[in-house]
Amino acid sequence: MSYSKKPLVGIIMGSSSDSKVMHSAAIALDEFGVKHEDQIVSAHRTPTRLPDYAKHAEKQGFKVIIAGAGGSAHLPGMIASHTTIPVIGVPIMVYNDKTSSDKFKFSAFGGLDALLSISEMPTGSPVVTVGVNKAANAGLYAVKILANEFPELKTKIRKHKEVQHQSVLRESGEMKKLGLARFANKKFKK
Repeated sequence: MSYSKKPLVGIIMGSSSDSKVMHSAAIALDEFGVKHEDQIVSAHRTPTRLPDYAKHAEKQGFKVIIAGAGGSAHLPGMIASHTTIPVIGVPIMVYNDKTSSDKFKFSAFGGLDALLSISEMPTGSPVVTVGVNKAANAGLYAVKILANEFPELKTKIRKHKEVQHQSVLRESGEMKKLGLARFANKKFKK
């Protein structure tokens, strides 16, 4: 079995508007060559899809499911209750209210409602939770889980960390050379 030929990660979200955040998980997985399958599964509008999706994920041999949801954020916990596959929950601050005339609405509590809904799962149905809108971290965490089975992913993760390390050293050197005010002005031009 290879992580680059067959999807081993499922990315699901409650609404198409969640793709604005969840695409970062796909980008992270793509960076490491990890195949994934992406779908919309609403815990509230398509509740009967939850057990069907869980069965599908198990049949396909997924190793991780990344589930993003805003507002009451039931999707990650509900999918976790239907499968033994590890679930990484992404709380989303922006969500689409299908009854509203506005294109997008913001979570009334700035994503805190989704964060608490996902992170405070009752004992017995755990969900790993990343920060609000931190889908990229969910993708990276999925890669780390897969790295336990695929040693070449561990090598790629180490290389990724080294690239991050060198980037910080370069920026620090540039800041030292330019001074903080000029560095910030150059980096964050408005």
